[in-house]
Amino acid sequence: MTNRSVFGKSDDDRRPVIGITVGETAGVGPELALQCADLPEVTRRCRPLLYGPKDVLCRVADAVGYQLPDQIVDVGQLAATAVEPGTFTIQSGRASFTAVECAIKDAMSGKIDGIVTGPIQKQAWNLAGVEFPGHTELFADRCGVTDYCMMLTSPQISCVLVTIHVPLTDVARLLSVEGVLRAIKLAAQAMEKRLGNPARVTVCGLNPHAGENGLFSHSEEERLIAPAIAQARQLGINVSDPLPPDTAFTPAVRKNTDVYVCMYHDQGLIPLKALAFDDAVNVTLGLPIVRTSVDHGTALGLAWLGRANHRSMLAAIHMAIDLAHD
Repeated sequence: MTNRSVFGKSDDDRRPVIGITVGETAGVGPELALQCADLPEVTRRCRPLLYGPKDVLCRVADAVGYQLPDQIVDVGQLAATAVEPGTFTIQSGRASFTAVECAIKDAMSGKIDGIVTGPIQKQAWNLAGVEFPGHTELFADRCGVTDYCMMLTSPQISCVLVTIHVPLTDVARLLSVEGVLRAIKLAAQAMEKRLGNPARVTVCGLNPHAGENGLFSHSEEERLIAPAIAQARQLGINVSDPLPPDTAFTPAVRKNTDVYVCMYHDQGLIPLKALAFDDAVNVTLGLPIVRTSVDHGTALGLAWLGRANHRSMLAAIHMAIDLAHD
């Protein structure tokens, strides 16, 4: 467990310490972190620790009328006057990246029990020279893992992605038997742990009609997806044949599915956000540390107005607490 002295608490306080990175400071992340960190339902279950530039958090707290918590890791070296709501910069991108790196180091060293990441502006990371396209790839690199996947989950639907932040034209080239199998295995393991019984995994095909036996494909279903499914079945996983993506998410199929394995980002996120935009949580599977995240962007147009919906951030915090106790 965590070094309990981080809050000056005694060792008999068994609440996990959950680090919350505030994300892009010009977006809604800081106000969501401030709001959730002060909720009794959060503080009863954990000790939230915010990671971000303290000067900016002070300004956001004043703007939206939220309490500034004592538990802040002041990281990012960003003055409050250097940030304007709705306008990301090289400096704001570097600050959000630095905050995540700091939280990862603290989690890997056992100082905190889990991380919840606020939304970042990926263009800001790129402007700042960050080599990673998003959180997931950064976490995998810093944790030294290659077998990892992104899972988006909610009470209504859960999806695991085989490929993540890549152009659609590159997806088919990046698919492999090993990659599909990895996603199936991680999806089945994660959901079995949550449900307490073997998971029912539904796999989406890549192409329209799941390729129609090669008529609408380059045989990705036959060459890449079906062999991975066969290997998964040999491991005892309850997994479907590749389903046509346009019917995979119908109510009848969802009723008999615990988790979907999707070949690319939008194949999974479009149905998930349509069904559970406010309640979905992003979880990185395969890491040695707990990482969850909101399942929405920076909402620059709503920044520092106190109107952003905090439900996804709250759900991410509760899931991080649950995973930290496992």
